This record gives sequence, C-alpha cells and structure tokens, in this order.
Amino acid sequence: MKKFIMYGAGNIGRGFIGQLFSLSGYSVGFIDINKEVIARLNADKEYPVDVVSNDGLEEIAVKNVYGIDGTDIELVSNEIASADIMATAIGVNVLKFIAKPIALGLKKRFENNAKPFNIIICENLIGADEFLKGLIKEQIPEYAERVENEIGFVEASIGRMVPVMTEEKKQGNPLRVFVEPYNILPVDLNAFKGEVPTDVANLYPYKPFNMFIQRKLFMHNMSHATCAYLGYLRNYEYIYQAVEDFDIKYVAFKALTQSALAISKENGVEMEMLLSHAENLLYRFLNKALGDTVARVGKDTIRKLGANDRLVGALNLAEKHGLNSEYICIGIAAGLVFAPEGDQSSIEVSTYANEFGAKSALEKYCNYTGEKVDLIEKLYNMIKSGEEISALVKVCEDKAGKAIRV
Repeated sequence: MKKFIMYGAGNIGRGFIGQLFSLSGYSVGFIDINKEVIARLNADKEYPVDVVSNDGLEEIAVKNVYGIDGTDIELVSNEIASADIMATAIGVNVLKFIAKPIALGLKKRFENNAKPFNIIICENLIGADEFLKGLIKEQIPEYAERVENEIGFVEASIGRMVPVMTEEKKQGNPLRVFVEPYNILPVDLNAFKGEVPTDVANLYPYKPFNMFIQRKLFMHNMSHATCAYLGYLRNYEYIYQAVEDFDIKYVAFKALTQSALAISKENGVEMEMLLSHAENLLYRFLNKALGDTVARVGKDTIRKLGANDRLVGALNLAEKHGLNSEYICIGIAAGLVFAPEGDQSSIEVSTYANEFGAKSALEKYCNYTGEKVDLIEKLYNMIKSGEEISALVKVCEDKAGKAIRV
C-alpha cells in the first residue's frame, strides 16, 4: 500500500486531502501537534467525515489512517523519508516551523537515493511553492540543487468549504469533520517531479495553474468575503442568509463577473467555465448545513483587504486589463466597515477608516492608490450614512454604464 503523509490534521487535512488519498487506497499518516487528535487517530485507525448539504447528510468512514506526533522531529522526518507523496495544510504562518522536519526527511531520502518526491501545498498563499522551497533550501543548503531538481512543490487550489467544528457537531468525536459535497482538488501539473499521482480520486492536474490560483482567490474568496461584509451590514449571522438576500447576491454575482473577465484576459481561458463556476459558488454558499458565519468568513480584514488578496487583488487585476471593477469596490468599501466583536484585526481597520477616512485606510492597509479610490470612498461614506445596498448598486451601474468600450 502506498503511503501518503498529511502535514496538518485540521479540517482541510482530514476533511478533504486525507480523505481523497485514503479513498484512493493510500495509507494516510497525519502529522500534528494536537495530542488528542493524534492519540485518537492511532486508537481508531479511522474517522468520520459528514458530507452535508441542504438535501441531508452522508457519513463517510475514512480508513487506513494513523497519527504522527509533530513534536517528534526524528519520527516526522522518518515518515517523510519513507512516503510516496505528502501534502501540507497547516496555515501559511506555520510553514516556517515545519520546514526543518521536512528538510530532514528529504535529506534522508537523498542519502538513500530515493526517487523524486512531491509535496502538494494546500495553503492560501500565492507563490506558496517558492516560499516553502526557499525555507527548505535554507535548512539543507548542501542539497539545494537536488531540492530544485528532485522535489516537486505542487500548488493546490482548495475549493472545498469546511466550517469550524463546534462541540455539538463533533458529537463526542474530535476527529469528525463536516464538509460540503464539492471535492475537486486542482493541482499544478507542471510542478510535479517524476510520477504524477493519477490514481488519486478527484485530483485534477492542470496547466497553466495560475488560473486556478486566481480563480480561488479572486472569485471564491472574493465573493465569499463580499457576501460576509454586506451580510454584516444587514445583521445576518450566517453566510447562507446573506446569499438569500437578492441585493447581496446581485452584488456578489456582478463582482464575480468582473473578476472572471479579468482572469479570462490574464490567462486566456474561456469565460464560459468561469461564469459556470460563479453560479456554482453562489449555489454552494447557500448550504445551510455548513453553518458558516458572516463573522468567520469576513474575519481579519488586515489580511483580506491586502494588496494581493481576494478583493484588492481582484481590483488590481481588473485595472491591469482596463476592465470594469465597480462591484468589487462595493465589497472593499463594506470591508472597511466590518468590525464584529472580538475580531481585533477588523476592528483596527474599521476604527482607522472611521477616524482618518477611506482614502487613508486604503493606502495604509491595501496599499491602494489607484483609479477607484474616489469611488470606494464614496461607497464607504454612503454605507456610513446608512444608505441601502440598492443605492450602492445604482452608483456602480452609472459608473459601469458610462464606461463605453468599442
């Protein structure tokens, strides 16, 4: 049986990546520092994944799994050295902490003249492949050339939505995960070294992969955040409530259309596929069973309003190609107001914008001084004065409609 190592036994690791490899006949070892999760994996050798939708629930048993204590670097490196393939899903900020054990595992592979090895990187970061590669080369500089030539750093686009698990949802089992039915895993075909794992169910190798990275960030994440920020304005608790609101759904779809056109221009892909994806996203956001909240989806606007992130990144791409981006601006303006209790990052941004104005906040937090500054400022001030979403739409309709292109 082939061995797959999953660095990170969180919701994405267990509820998506590990599940796909297990169902494809791999033995799956999860590396994590959560002692309870590791102990339960080793005791049960399986865990439940509940696929939830508005139509009901289907429980899947994920088998042939075990846990690896992430604090035992020697054990971790040995597991990586003997694996057929691995993946990471631990969060961008944690990559620097796992570079050393991965590097030690790769060093052992090199010493044993093992075949080329691939690491699927399931992190929400553009350029995660080069970032992780650089961290590993720093750990084993004597093998830098072999890391470059024999190790595939394969970016993935994580589209499956997995909500935060409450104690009620866990039903007494810390390994239980709720997931939506969508389970396609696009990966960068060009990044693989040696054998491409075509035996893995729903793995979708694609080139050029930049399109999928942008589609995830500038369509999925952008529209999700837009629904959250507009939902906050109308005091909705859950994302599905926001998407059921026609005004919010209209803005989200128009923003998706504008971003899709920019992605199409940038990557030379047909709009038909991107528009179909936009419709599918809004349908998936309506999944009540996920229980995804407005507060969680919108959380941390310092990051989510960043220059290269979901909203401002989509705006910049549209401007690069001279395209309309007015509806994307509505999400950005609403993001400057977003400030749920306990979300210190968003409270900081909202407080600053309230005190110094939208223009100053856009420059400070978004590094944005582009052509849509005045529009975003106007939309922000309208939101602050209590104007309805329909009024924001009217402003954007006028702007977009007057931008005649032959």
